Amino acid sequence: MRFGIDISQHQLSWDELVRRARYAEDAGFDGAWVFDHFKPLYGDPSGPCLEGWTLLAGLAQATTRIRLGTLVTGITYRHPSVLAAEAVTVDHISAGRLELGVGAAWFQGEHDELGIPFPPAPERVKRLEEAIEVLTSLMTKKGVTFDGRFYKLRDADYNPKPVQTPHPPLWIGAGGEKLMLPLVGRRADVWHSFGPVELLERRSAIVDESARTAGRDPSSIMRATALSLSEEFDVVRKHVEQLAGIGIGYLTVSWPSEGQSRLDSFIEKVLPDLVDL
Repeated sequence: MRFGIDISQHQLSWDELVRRARYAEDAGFDGAWVFDHFKPLYGDPSGPCLEGWTLLAGLAQATTRIRLGTLVTGITYRHPSVLAAEAVTVDHISAGRLELGVGAAWFQGEHDELGIPFPPAPERVKRLEEAIEVLTSLMTKKGVTFDGRFYKLRDADYNPKPVQTPHPPLWIGAGGEKLMLPLVGRRADVWHSFGPVELLERRSAIVDESARTAGRDPSSIMRATALSLSEEFDVVRKHVEQLAGIGIGYLTVSWPSEGQSRLDSFIEKVLPDLVDL
């Protein structure tokens, strides 16, 4: 089992975000994760919320080993050609430590407030699939021509190519069973989702079947979900064991509302028993 820490930048200063990322790195966590929103999702709506991709570039310089990513980038926020350039830039600044997380976007209120179009869900999923094709093509090919419904490229190049080959691992955040999970089966390196164990197990089976239909080995797709530390540690330990039992291989640990002392205790008392699951 691999573990990352979600250091989502709601209400946090740059100095505190650096401190949390370095804390996670020193503690041996695999990844540090931010979100891709332009305002806090809780607390004072006028509070600080640093932009995700420029934040990743800064954290790449402030750390040396830990992997970095967004959970996840809503595809409505940027043209995929721009996102490809940002992702490659962060991959180089970090010397190949980027995890590329994308999704169909969900927060309509933020879109409305900022004047960003928010199409219906089926269109957003189709945009995401086209965007993934644009992203991966620009990161791996020369002279890319793409004639999609939403995005069009003509003999396009972006250089340099990523440090990681063929490209940074592609995470797709998804829960929708009709459209999103089949897309995960077709394209994702990692599937990230939320929910109780029984729901994740059922949805994981949909990912498996979709991967087989696409001619992929389902075992090539890592499964990931979030982990809260607010329960008693015996409950947390049992929950992680259940998740491992259904094939979850990566857990993003939420920074606990109880404070860093709770995380310190988890690292000391629980984490060593879980990494070999």
